[in-house]
Order: sequence, then structure tokens, then C-alpha cells
Amino acid sequence: GAATDPNNVNEGPSSAVVTASATPPTVPQQGGAGESSSSPAPPSRYESQKRRDWNTFLQYLKNHKPPLTLARCSGAHVIEFLKYLDQFGKTKVHITGCPYFGHPNPPAPCSCPLKQAWGSLDALIGRLRAAYEENGGRPESNPFAARAVRIYLREVREGQAKARGIPYEKKKRKRSTVNTTAVGVNFSVAATQSIDGGGGSGGGGDSIAGGTAANVATATTAAATATTT
Repeated sequence: GAATDPNNVNEGPSSAVVTASATPPTVPQQGGAGESSSSPAPPSRYESQKRRDWNTFLQYLKNHKPPLTLARCSGAHVIEFLKYLDQFGKTKVHITGCPYFGHPNPPAPCSCPLKQAWGSLDALIGRLRAAYEENGGRPESNPFAARAVRIYLREVREGQAKARGIPYEKKKRKRSTVNTTAVGVNFSVAATQSIDGGGGSGGGGDSIAGGTAANVATATTAAATATTT
């Protein structure tokens, strides 16, 4: 039957935000110099979001027909959960018969369905995978790390890239023109190896993308500095 929207998934460019409750307000620090506050620091935005996502998934299992326990949850159930979230998506994904299929900026509206963006689902799975193990789950039985889930996410990424005409490959940043010296070449190679070695999808799409962009900018700046000194 028609489902209500208990999750209110608000999509960003690369992360799904499942809002279940408001983040508790930050307690203002009071007292003079040298006086430490005994109240714990509020959780980070990532930790708060991860907790909300985890509670939402547990609620989904509870409402599942028949009800599911976490111990019986498999990669197939995780994929079922991701498809369930599509009804709350805000990303237009054109079907093959649509005249705007593969058009990144359609000139007019169409009746194609709204779905969760691939980046949102990828970031969500990263948070749920971490939450599963933090709540006592064993890494070898983590359903969010199942091969079937990885294949599903890859298919969603490729399908949405074709339907929306938007490739998901990392954009290459333009490098400033510098004199090619032995020092510059060596530093550039080391920086590239450092960036490529930091892959993975544990923390969520937006944090990974932001970190990679920052690393590229830092490496490019440092290489320019090294070659001009």
C-alpha cells in the first residue's frame, strides 16, 4: 500500500539525509578562564546523521512484513530498503523512452520518476555499514558490505549517469603552469600516490569528495611552490 514518509529524506548532491529528529542544541560554554565544563561535547553532524540513519533502518525492519530481525538481515534486504527510499527521492531519472533521456538540462518537465541520487545512497550505505559494526555486528556478516549491495550501487550509478547525462567520474582539476624540474616531478608523483591511496567509501560521498578535492588543491599548490623555489 502507499507508504507515509516517516524518514523525510532530504537529498544533497552526494549524501542522503534521513531526518528523524532534530539535532540537540549545543550547550553554551560558561565560566572563566581555567574552568572546564563537565558537559560532553555534542556529537558531530556525521555522528548525528549516522544515528538517525541507523534508527530509521531498524524501524524499517520492524515495519517489514513479515518483521525482520537484524540477525536475519541480508544484502537483499538492504537493497530492498534502498528501493523503498526511492519514493522519497528528489532526483529526476529519465526512462529510456523519454525524449530527455541523457539530457543533463531538460528544457521542459517530464513524467519520469524521482529517485534517490546515487551519491546519496552511497553515502547512506557508508554510514549504515559503520553503524552496524559500532552496534555489535561482526564485519564478516555486515549486510551493508555485501557484494550484492556494491553491485546494486554500481548499477544505480551507471544507470543514472546515462539517464541524466551526468558522468560520475572524478573531475580533473586544471594544474597551474610551472617549470618542470626534478624536484617538481618527484613531488608531483608522491602527491599523486598519496591521493590515490586514500580511496574507499566508508564515510560517505560528500566527505570523501571534499577530502579528495582538498588533497588535490594542497598537492598542486605545494608542487608549484617546490618548483619555483
